[in-house]
Amino acid sequence: MKKFIPIVLAVLMLGWVLSGMVQKSEAGFHFREFGKLPILSGGRYKPFDALARTSLLQIRTRQSVSWKENGHWKTMSATEWLVEVMMKPFDADDRPIFRIDNNEVLALLKLPDNQKYFSFRQIMPGLDEINRQAERIEGIEAAKRTVFETQLMKLDEALNLYQRLQVTLKPPATDDFAAELDAYQKNIVPGIEALKAREAGKKYDEKAFNILVNLMTGYKTVSQYALALTIPPEDPHAPPNAWQNIGTNLMQTARTGEINPAAKDYAAMVTAYRADAPADFNQAVTAYRVWLADRYTPQLHKASLEFFFSNFEPFYKAMVIYILALVAALIYLLFPAEWLRKSAFYWVLLALVIHTIGIAFRVYLEGRPPVTNLYSSAVFIGWAIVVLSLVLEKIYPIGIGLLAGSCAGFSTQIIAHHLGVGGDTMEMMRAVLDTNFWLTTHVLSVTLGYASTFLAGLLAIVYIAMGLFTKRLAEPWDTGTKLGKIEIGKVMAKMVYGIICFATLFSFTGTVLGGIWADQSWGRFWGWDPKENGALLIVLWNAMILHARWGGLVRDRGLMNLAIVGNIVTSWSWFGVNMLGIGLHSYGFTDAAFRWLMIFVGSQVAIIIVGLTPLDKWRSFQKAGGSAAAKP
Repeated sequence: MKKFIPIVLAVLMLGWVLSGMVQKSEAGFHFREFGKLPILSGGRYKPFDALARTSLLQIRTRQSVSWKENGHWKTMSATEWLVEVMMKPFDADDRPIFRIDNNEVLALLKLPDNQKYFSFRQIMPGLDEINRQAERIEGIEAAKRTVFETQLMKLDEALNLYQRLQVTLKPPATDDFAAELDAYQKNIVPGIEALKAREAGKKYDEKAFNILVNLMTGYKTVSQYALALTIPPEDPHAPPNAWQNIGTNLMQTARTGEINPAAKDYAAMVTAYRADAPADFNQAVTAYRVWLADRYTPQLHKASLEFFFSNFEPFYKAMVIYILALVAALIYLLFPAEWLRKSAFYWVLLALVIHTIGIAFRVYLEGRPPVTNLYSSAVFIGWAIVVLSLVLEKIYPIGIGLLAGSCAGFSTQIIAHHLGVGGDTMEMMRAVLDTNFWLTTHVLSVTLGYASTFLAGLLAIVYIAMGLFTKRLAEPWDTGTKLGKIEIGKVMAKMVYGIICFATLFSFTGTVLGGIWADQSWGRFWGWDPKENGALLIVLWNAMILHARWGGLVRDRGLMNLAIVGNIVTSWSWFGVNMLGIGLHSYGFTDAAFRWLMIFVGSQVAIIIVGLTPLDKWRSFQKAGGSAAAKP
């Protein structure tokens, strides 16, 4: 009976994953259909839903809005929140979306310290003070700013983003946008004539002139601050830079005399939403989609696919399954039962399939190889470690590969999530990096080097934990071959050695390919750039581990401690060099993770110290008095 448990559990998890593809029909406003509409932002076509999610992540660090009203919790999706911000900003100003964690910032704005999220209306009285402080802090280098100054600048950026979203689809003072556009089109000709007559010093129609000036003032505000380009040109063959924000488009309408159909449809949506008329809103959304389908089918299709991808959340679902597999693998190591190991295996395999689908979807949407920025590198590194872990588990079915793979799959998804908080995770590469061939060869090779080095370090951590707290390392494992039985500790040493060989190959290959790319892009093979130095450090460290092993300088335990040092070296190459703020690899700069990097390095140093504990303190070797193979 137990042999069916792993299959049943895997089927249940698959059912949960597939259930995410089924969405209930929307009653009232069709926010999901609106969220699928394409815009041009950040150098790429994306749906409104993507703009909503990335904006909320930057402002609130979450992809939805929740608040308590009359004793009940209410929740808004990202797209619903964005619609309210753009179309009914007065109501949106009451949503608690701005996260403030710093007590000094709270004191400056006279806000209560028992809250985490605040509304724009609560912050509004302190806007002048925020602007004054921001002007002062801008003159201070980021590395020299205090925690208060850093947090205040973060709040200032979030406020600027929010205020730009407010004018992305309509002027600030507009109520009935559809009626306003009708009046604007009727007044264009008399208004322009009045303007020309006034400039010529002749008598002019003051009413027509004032109407035009007032309307153009609002459109100018939108043209300057709107966050996204929402109006496509009527000619579908026009280049992408012909897309405009609605303010710029309406200002140019004064010359053509005809309002773009997209602007009319958006105006109808705004008016309907403000009037709480869902049928009219839905009709305007449908009309605009029909207009787009005749002219911009690829963009509409891409936006719809990205909307599906974001709502399906493959990486989140994979992370949940990795966590379950990790729990099952841990229990298996303490209480070995084959059904537990198989359950963990099927779960990791299922999570890997979902993980792979997510990466493939991103590749299709971006038109780029899997690794284009730090976010995608975290996703791909996790994927590569899981693949290698499953290979190890297939060769050595003792549960260790499942433990390492599920742990890496889960942790890298957490890292990727936090990297995604900073903005669009599908941003376009800078010109010098915008080469698919080198992204495929150099970047993937180096990233595989990162992944395998991390896997070796993770296996080493598992080795030390098992050796100190369990008797498993000294237990024999039947290979089922003429080799007979081998201690699990020796099996793990073989794993780490093989993975380090793999890491050395790919990190060296990737570094050489990077030099060739640099020679073509910058005219030199090697320039001691921080990122280049970091990649070289990984190659040298892995080579040193292998030579130490070959020369008999270290045995099993020494190999493990050196592999853990590899975690420190690789984390520095992956993140640390980016925090220096110098070098030509400017696509990955970030200083937000410095504290977490230091915590990670400290944890690895602590584990190495623990790994140097005398062997008579290790439970796995107490009876034997310490295995000779395990001595450093």
